Amino acid sequence: MKRYVLFFCLAILMVLTSCQAEERSPLEVRLYNIDQDAVGTATFKEQKDKVTVQIKVEALEPGMHGVHIHEYAKCEGPDFQSAGNHFNPEGNEHGLMHPDGSHLGDMPNLEIEADGTADVELELPGATLTDGNKSLLREDGTSIVIHGGQDDGVSQPAGDAGDRVVCGVISLKEATEDEKPTDPTESNKEEE
Repeated sequence: MKRYVLFFCLAILMVLTSCQAEERSPLEVRLYNIDQDAVGTATFKEQKDKVTVQIKVEALEPGMHGVHIHEYAKCEGPDFQSAGNHFNPEGNEHGLMHPDGSHLGDMPNLEIEADGTADVELELPGATLTDGNKSLLREDGTSIVIHGGQDDGVSQPAGDAGDRVVCGVISLKEATEDEKPTDPTESNKEEE
C-alpha cells in the first residue's frame, strides 16, 4: 500500500513539475541598450539539464561580446549595475576556461556580425526555469547582460568584458505579460 501511495505522489509531482516548466518555457525577454531602446530578444527554453538561450540582437558594435546571466532582475540605466554580479549560486570562480568550474551564469562570447546583428543559441548547463537554487526565475528573477567587450574566460571576477551595454530582465512577470516582445531584427527585414 505504501508503494502505491509513493508512486501516486511521485506521479502528481511529475505532472506539476511538467506544468510549471510549460508555463515558464519558452520565456521571451526584451533586450534594451543604455538608451532604453529595444535592440533584440533572448528566448529561454527549459531542456534536460540545461536552459538554451536564443539571442537575436541588432545595432551593436561588431566583434566579440561577453554575455552573462546576472543575479538581480533589474536593468536600471545608464550602466545596468543594478543587475548585480554574475549569477553564481554555487560560489564558483568566473570563467568557462577556469579549471575549478565557472559561474552558472557564464556563457560563451557573443559574436556580433559586421552589420551589428547576431542570431545565436547558447547554453546554460545546469540552469533551470523551474524552482530551485539554480533557477533563473528564483526569487524575483535574474537578468541577461551583454558587455561591450570580450570575456577572456578566466579573469576575476567577471572576465574583463567591459561596460554593460545591453540588459534584459528574466522574470515570471516577463513570462506572463500579455504583450510578447517583438523581434526588432524581423521588422527591419520587412522594411528592406
